[in-house]
Amino acid sequence: MLGRHLRALPVTERRREHGGATDLPAPWPLALVDARTKTYAEGFGPLYHRCFTVRAVNAAGEARDVIDVLARDLDRGAPPHAVTFSRESGQPDRMLVGDEYRVYMPAPWDGPVRVLARTERSFRFGTLDGHLEAGQIEFRADDVGPGRVDVTIEVWSRAGDRAAEVVYRFLAVGQEIQAGLWVQFCLGAVRLLGARREGPVREITRRVPPEELDGR
Repeated sequence: MLGRHLRALPVTERRREHGGATDLPAPWPLALVDARTKTYAEGFGPLYHRCFTVRAVNAAGEARDVIDVLARDLDRGAPPHAVTFSRESGQPDRMLVGDEYRVYMPAPWDGPVRVLARTERSFRFGTLDGHLEAGQIEFRADDVGPGRVDVTIEVWSRAGDRAAEVVYRFLAVGQEIQAGLWVQFCLGAVRLLGARREGPVREITRRVPPEELDGR
């Protein structure tokens, strides 16, 4: 995973900014909140709002096509041998609100997630108890012209416990593992579209201090 991340850095444009209240994720749908729910408010340390975006050109499909493929099998966009998604509830070959998955990585970053939203062009996960992060992640695609599709992965994440905060925040290991994974996932989506990448994968990370999260 580290090797893939380092190879992808030349095609990645990275920016760091200060974040604030506008960087918080949407609330969980009330019908999906239960004892296993793990929102960002239950995390530790700062919240990182990150967007990874790539433009695919000369695409053979449209935005809804790549989202449909990923919703049927998330591993189709994942970098091989780096991450895999295992369905834990729901029906095979489809994704519905309330379905659950477990993300397996070659590091102590495995964790359960629940589908919070699903449209033709997007789906969103929320973390569950047992995940080393607390937050949400959304995959979406937008048609921006004939044969042109923007693929975006938007992440709102916070360390899930005190131990994870040390690795995630102070050692920055978790942040780089996450960046490498989602950059590779963006490139995988371009391949699924039968397209070529136009420009870099753009990464914007906005850090929200923990004092701005207290009581939210």
